[in-house]
This record gives sequence, C-alpha cells and structure tokens, in this order.
Amino acid sequence: MFFIGATNLLLAMTWWAMWLADARWQLFGLRQPHPWAGWLHAFVMQYQMLPSFIFGFLLTVFPRWMGLPDLARKRYLPVGAGLFGGQLATLAGAFGFEAGMIVGYWMTLAGWLAGVATLGPMLLRERGTTWHARACFAGLVVGVIGLAAWGGFLHGLDARFAFASIKLGTFGLLLPVYFAVAHRMFPFFAGNVVPGYVAWRPLWLLAAVFALSLAHLGLELAHAYGSLWLADLPLLALLLLTLWKWWPRGSTPGILLVLFIGLAWLPLAIALYAFQSILYELTGTFALGRAPAHALFVGFFGSVLVAMVTRVTQGHSGRKLDMPKAAWFAFVAIQVVALMRLFAEVLPDGPAWQALAALGWLVALAPWVARIGRIYLTPRIDGKPG
Repeated sequence: MFFIGATNLLLAMTWWAMWLADARWQLFGLRQPHPWAGWLHAFVMQYQMLPSFIFGFLLTVFPRWMGLPDLARKRYLPVGAGLFGGQLATLAGAFGFEAGMIVGYWMTLAGWLAGVATLGPMLLRERGTTWHARACFAGLVVGVIGLAAWGGFLHGLDARFAFASIKLGTFGLLLPVYFAVAHRMFPFFAGNVVPGYVAWRPLWLLAAVFALSLAHLGLELAHAYGSLWLADLPLLALLLLTLWKWWPRGSTPGILLVLFIGLAWLPLAIALYAFQSILYELTGTFALGRAPAHALFVGFFGSVLVAMVTRVTQGHSGRKLDMPKAAWFAFVAIQVVALMRLFAEVLPDGPAWQALAALGWLVALAPWVARIGRIYLTPRIDGKPG
C-alpha cells in the first residue's frame, strides 16, 4: 500500500505540475478537463493519493491497537488495486480519455469500500473500546460520504456536490484521521526515547478537535466564511496547547523531531483560516486566497506524511529508526515548497509560483520515493517476513 501511495504521489503531482506550467506558459497544450482541474487536483490528493498511505497504515495497525490477529495479505489487494487503478484511470481522464473519470471513480469507490468493510468489523470484534480506531473509522465514513458526493457530481448533479466532496475530504476525513493517529502515536514515540517525557493524551482532546473540525466543515458547507473563526479560534487554542504539551524537551532524535515540526503546521494553518475568516467578515474579500488550505495540505499533511512514512518504512523493513539523507532532503524541501505555495497567493505572478511549487513537490520527494520504493520491493534486511 505504501508503494502504491508513493507511486500515486508522483503521478498526481506530475500531472498537476504539468497542468499549472501549461496554464502559465502554454507548454503542453493541455485542455481543461471535466471536472475542472483545480477540483480534480483536490479529489485526487484527498481521496486517492493520501488514502493509499492511510489505508496501508490503518490496515496494519488496527489489529495491533485492538489485540486482534494481523490481516491476511489478500485483504490489502482490493484496496490497493482500487486506489492505484482508480487514480491511474482518473489521470488518464484528465489527459483526455473521457471514460477515465467514471472508471476511475468506481475503482476508487470499490477500493474504499473494500478497506472500510475490512476495518469496520474489527471494531465489533475487539473486547475493549479503542477510541483512536473509532475516530479514524469515523473519518473514513465521512470520506465515503464525500466520495458519494463526488460520484453524484460526475453523474450529473450540480457543482455543489463537488464542492461538498472537497470540503468533506479536508475537514471530515483527513484532519480527523491525521490528528487521531498523531494523538495515539506521537506522545508514544516520544515517551520511548526522550527521558522523563510525560505522554499527554486525554480523550477529551481527541473528541474536541474532532468536533471543532466538523464545526468548521459545517460552516464551510453553509458558505458561512465570515463565521469560520467561531470554530477555528477555539481549535487553534487547543492545537497550541497540544503542541506545547507534546513537544519533546531535551535531546531529540531527528526522526522524532520531524513529527512535531510537521505538527506545528497545523495550528499555523488554522490560524490562517481564522485570520482569513475575520478579514472576510470585515472586508468581504479572501485576502489570503488558498494559503490556509495549502498550509494544511503541504505543510501539515505533506510534512507528517514524509515523517510518518519514513519512520514506518525504517521500522517495518528492519532498519534503524533514523532519518536517511533522502528523507531529510524531502522533509526540508517540503517546508520550502509549503512556504512557496503560501506566498504564491500574494506575490506577483502567482500562477508561476504555483507551478514552481508543484514542481518543487517532485524535486523534494522523487529521491525519497525512489528510496522507499526500492525498500518495498526487497526483503527485510533483518531476515524477518516482509
């Protein structure tokens, strides 16, 4: 699943970089796809690329969190085939293969349903109550609703369904799932290596962040942009408290530190959302454009993706838990890319900066993807199965 995710990442960003470069400099003669390229980019990243990694992680850790037997390899295959084949067909549709959009959607939905149908029954079989698993599964259920909305749009419903799908993917799926995993794993990782570290993981925090994320989602769906700060300011306060409580003091290995640097993008993104909401209420303009969304996507989701996938890959391949050079390059470069994409909203010739930021994704992550891809195609170096 991580190999599929890594492949999907490069394919998705190659198309998007080509599209943005062509929109700015007319290099490739690409035509505007249906759905519109910006919406399609959001769909691919939220429902195909990132879920390739998310399902790979959750299919592995759900049994361990709940004390159940590991899943058989065959349970991964329908999920991986759906997400990889679905994205490939969707991108073919973006390049002009008209049936690709519909074929890609149904393959993606099939992969999602296979994953949800595998994970859901495990919640019923466990003896206790693993709230982190339930929070992640709730996010996936919202993701299925978002997929249904996208499918409705593709099959003739109006553009409000595409809009709803994109918003559901951000604040109903990705943010809750990312935070639930961080709530479970980040303090645990720190407690294992930082002397005297006290893990702070109250369940009320998980519930509050989930509720405020859904409140933001509801306001966006209602187009109440001037009121987003009502959800975002308390969410910002909770996230700043979380960052302060979780941040490791003293000597911290790089593979742990990058998790918390990535996490720091989350309160920054929410602060930008709140600031933009207040400005909109006062002036009626979106002064920051898509900067808040890209602080969330590139800064938080992108940084934590590199950090977590590197850690999981090192551990599950029998390697030392450290940051290889390719991972350091990817992580540092993605910080630069995130800043480029944020400032593209206010710099002269914004479309050029957007295209350069998309190309920066490829420059940042291609060496890292090449390294982890090679690892996934070779046996563990410690001789254990895998």
